Amino acid sequence: MLNQDLLKRRTQSVPRGVATIAPVFVAKAKNSEIWDVEGKRYIDFAGGIAVLNTGHSHPKIIDAVSKQLQNYNHTAFQVIGYESYITLAEKLNQLAPTGENNKTIFFSTGAEALENSIKIARAATKRSAIIAFTGGFHGRTMMTLAMTGKIVPYKSGFGPFPAEVYHIPFPNKLHNVAEEDSFKALESLFKTDVEPSRVAAIVIEPIQGEGGFYIAPFNFLKQLRDLCTHYGILLIADEVQSGIARTGKMFAIEHSKVKPDLITVAKSLAGGFPLSAVVGKSKIMDQVEPGGLGGTYAGNPLACVAGLTVLDIIQEEKLLERAQIIGKKMTDFLNNMAQSNQFNCIGEVRGLGAMVAFELVKDRMHNEPDSDLTKALVSQALKNNLIILSCGTYGNVIRLLMPLTIQDELLVEGLETIKSSLEQVFNVKN
Repeated sequence: MLNQDLLKRRTQSVPRGVATIAPVFVAKAKNSEIWDVEGKRYIDFAGGIAVLNTGHSHPKIIDAVSKQLQNYNHTAFQVIGYESYITLAEKLNQLAPTGENNKTIFFSTGAEALENSIKIARAATKRSAIIAFTGGFHGRTMMTLAMTGKIVPYKSGFGPFPAEVYHIPFPNKLHNVAEEDSFKALESLFKTDVEPSRVAAIVIEPIQGEGGFYIAPFNFLKQLRDLCTHYGILLIADEVQSGIARTGKMFAIEHSKVKPDLITVAKSLAGGFPLSAVVGKSKIMDQVEPGGLGGTYAGNPLACVAGLTVLDIIQEEKLLERAQIIGKKMTDFLNNMAQSNQFNCIGEVRGLGAMVAFELVKDRMHNEPDSDLTKALVSQALKNNLIILSCGTYGNVIRLLMPLTIQDELLVEGLETIKSSLEQVFNVKN
C-alpha cells in the first residue's frame, strides 16, 4: 500500500476541515519512532501533539490495557463504577498543587475538561463571566472556542459563540506585551465590560500550547492569583498540553508555586488513550448537584488503567528528571544555532523542561514573524524523516514534543535534522 493511495482515499472520504500535517500514513510506532505504510522510518518530535510523553506503545501500558480488556471494557461510571477510576482520582488528588484537599472527575478530551471546569466554576461561584487570554487555545467545542484567543483556523466561520467570555492580552515580552499591560487591560475590562463580582473564573495556560509556547511569567501568575482571591474569582490552570511531566514538574504551574483552584489535564494523561480530567479543591468540585457532570465514555476503564500505568512509568523511569535533561539538551543545541551567524532567522528559543520551542523571524532586529519559513521547515524536516509541529498566533513557532522516553541518540539525530533542514530551506530562501 502506498501513501498516495491512502491520501486519495482520505480526500474522497474525510472532510477537508480536519487537516493532517504529514501526508503519510502510519503502519507501526515504537517509543519515539514511526514507520509509514511504505516502510519509511521517522523520528517523532510531535508526540501526537503532546499525548505521548511515555512514548508510542509503551509495553507496560499495552500490557495493563490488554489485561483490563480481558475483564471488561466499558460500563459507564455513572451506571456501575470501577476501582481504577477511584484509584486514579486519588493519585491526581494527591499530586494537584492546589494546597487543599482535592477531588477529580474524568472525561475523554481536553475540550470536555475545559467545558466542565467552566460548569463547575459557574456552579460554585453563582457567577457567569469568564476571562481568558489572547493566543490561548482551549479546545474546539463552542464554549472552548469562545475562550480560545485565535481566529484562524479555529474560530473562523463558527460564530456566534457563547456570551460573557472576555479576553485580555497574554504577557509576551518578545511581542511587546508587558505584564503591566495585561493588568491594565484587565482593569479596563472591569471598568468597561464586566464587573469582578460577575466573573466566575480566569482561565490561563501556564505555558501557551498552540499559542506558541509562551511562558506566563511567574510573578504575573502570582499577581493573578492574588487578584482572583481578592475578588472571589476562581483561577483555572489549563494544563492539557503542559501537564503530566512535560515541563519537569507534574504540572507546569508548580514552577511558579502558584496554587490554582481547578486544573484541567488530558493529552499525556493516559499514554494515547482518550482521557481527561478536572482536578480541583473539594469544596469547589462538590458544588455541582448529582447528575450535573459526567459523560458516557468519560473515565473509560481502559483509559483509567492506562493513566495509572503512566503515573507509574513517570516515577519508575524518572521522567520528571528526564524532562529537564532533554530540555537542556534542546535549548543548548538551539541556542548554539541561534547564536551562529548562519541562523539569524531564529528570534528566540524558550521553554520549561522538555516543552521547548523556537521562533522563526525574517529579521531578528525587529522579530517580524516568518510563517513561510516555518512551513517550509516543517515540510523539509518531514522529507528528512523528522516530524515536527508549528504553532503560534503568527504561525512562526516550531514546538518540540518528543516522548520523554526518547533515546539519547535519537534526540541528537532529530536535533541535527532540524539544523540540516533549516540550512536547506534558509539557503533556498536567501
